[in-house]
Amino acid sequence: MTQLGLPEDIHACLFDLDGVVTKTAVVHAAAWKEMFDGFLRERDGADFRPFDASDYDEYVDGRPRADGVRTFLASRGIDLPDGDPDDPPGARTVHGLGNRKNELVLEKIRTDGVEAYDGTLRYLEAVRAHGLSTAIVSSSANCRDVLRSIGAEHFFDVRIDGVVAAERKLPGKPNADTFLAAAEDLGIEPAEAAVFEDALAGMDAGRAGRFGYVVGVDRVGQADALYAHGADVVVKDLAELGGTE
Repeated sequence: MTQLGLPEDIHACLFDLDGVVTKTAVVHAAAWKEMFDGFLRERDGADFRPFDASDYDEYVDGRPRADGVRTFLASRGIDLPDGDPDDPPGARTVHGLGNRKNELVLEKIRTDGVEAYDGTLRYLEAVRAHGLSTAIVSSSANCRDVLRSIGAEHFFDVRIDGVVAAERKLPGKPNADTFLAAAEDLGIEPAEAAVFEDALAGMDAGRAGRFGYVVGVDRVGQADALYAHGADVVVKDLAELGGTE
């Protein structure tokens, strides 16, 4: 293993955004809960079954927004029309609910700001100092703005986010396509790249893409699940991997 805690034949690092670089996973989780609970309360009345943390981990975390809506609703036996991407927030369509969730996320970010994980920023500096290439791979359509808000855009050679994925028609996590696109843009074979993810869907994508190393970042006490979904190693903070002294 290298000083970065990676196999010797790893030449690129592919990082998820929310929960790995920034402390926004908890913001997204809160927005999903507020949106789904409002929808379910309106649909089922006061005795509705709330959206909870296990729903977030299993059906939503790491997936593109519309896929998260579809997957969770399917788990409750609810079928809504897709609608259109520009449906008004809260419309009883997949895109309407997704747009309401995004509206809530942006409100929370504007109110509270965005904070980065210091250990990740130090690790990114070390990765760059060791000459490895880097990419940010996120389902978020707000990825560039978030990176700019924390002054971290310069850490990444390539950005594959929700905007780029839509332009290229790339299916999101748990499919491997966005990570594979990042590796291709970097000129790196998947076996030469490490994936850094906190979501179970991201672990599935790393495994499906046959990447050389998959690092699970455990922010919420789900190490066993990260290993079960394909992590080679699980850490609570990327500084644990080394290279950041």
